[in-house]
Amino acid sequence: MAMCGSAASSGCDAMTAPALAVLGAGAWGTAFALHLTRLPSAPRVTLWARDAQQAQAMARDRVNIRYLPNAGLPPQLHITASLEEAVHEAALLIAATPVAALPELIERSRRAAASAVPPFFWLSKGLLTDGEKVVLPHQKLAPLWPTAVGIISGPSFAQEVAQGLPTALVVAATDREAAEQVSAHIRGEMLRVYVNDDVISVETGGAVKNVLAIAAGICDGLRLGHNARTTLITRGLAEMARLAEALGGQRTTLMGLAGLGDLVLTCTGDLSRNRRVGMMLAEGLALPDILARLGHIAEGVPAAHAVTRLAQQHAIEMPIAATVSQILSGTLAVKDAVEALLKRAPKKEFSYF
Repeated sequence: MAMCGSAASSGCDAMTAPALAVLGAGAWGTAFALHLTRLPSAPRVTLWARDAQQAQAMARDRVNIRYLPNAGLPPQLHITASLEEAVHEAALLIAATPVAALPELIERSRRAAASAVPPFFWLSKGLLTDGEKVVLPHQKLAPLWPTAVGIISGPSFAQEVAQGLPTALVVAATDREAAEQVSAHIRGEMLRVYVNDDVISVETGGAVKNVLAIAAGICDGLRLGHNARTTLITRGLAEMARLAEALGGQRTTLMGLAGLGDLVLTCTGDLSRNRRVGMMLAEGLALPDILARLGHIAEGVPAAHAVTRLAQQHAIEMPIAATVSQILSGTLAVKDAVEALLKRAPKKEFSYF
């Protein structure tokens, strides 16, 4: 099936708009599916929930009471617990599961897709393991999928997207044409979408910013002030860009939505789960209790350890990320972490960047 915007499609009207499937019914997946139902092209949108009881409740009550209770779901949004039903005839698959679930999901989706295999994109942010190594998601997922894969990233709180508030995102993929088609597919009146060829840096930014948001939350929880938080964000951006370049990406990409934009939002926004993790750590709460209180996935927690390992693999110095990893593992107290970072010997700002 040709994607709307491809050479084989004649337009994006209601008669030709292909089916879109969002795989994962958490807050972000539900919000994104809701956005897709509002598009003028009127695509057929299916939202897949792993849990059958959750899918039944959402279909019946037209609300995701657990993850997005204040957003009603329109009748045209089809909700199912059958992955085969969601993938069948879909022209685009958009995964919204935690990043660790992507390998299993892409394998299951490949079997469900049978002969017609659409592009597979994800909203997830984080890193994966491949054997003993930490890798970017596309490095592990692309060999498992016969067509283009890619990421949709940028500064985006699910609640605001669900409300239809203005948002801008970035699409990056293993194939430029597929990225352009997906961009054309998902953009709407309140959602501006840019295409970026640097999938390495887009994925790196999405993973690292969650770790830095935990650090920002600790900073805010300790009431260290705006100066300290701004310094942390700026030096965190330096770490993010340094890692992306070592992986083969471009530093300039991290000056855009997938880097600086997402970083600022996640480090300062009250809706940021990762920032809330940091604030509760500063209060002295234990990590298991914090995660239980959240009731949602905080991707920065597993990402902190993965980012630190990836930096070690490439001999990259990332002191803020490493410090967050130590705090989360219980090997470094919060107050000692702040002192350790402040005692680091200063270096030239831009040569170090």
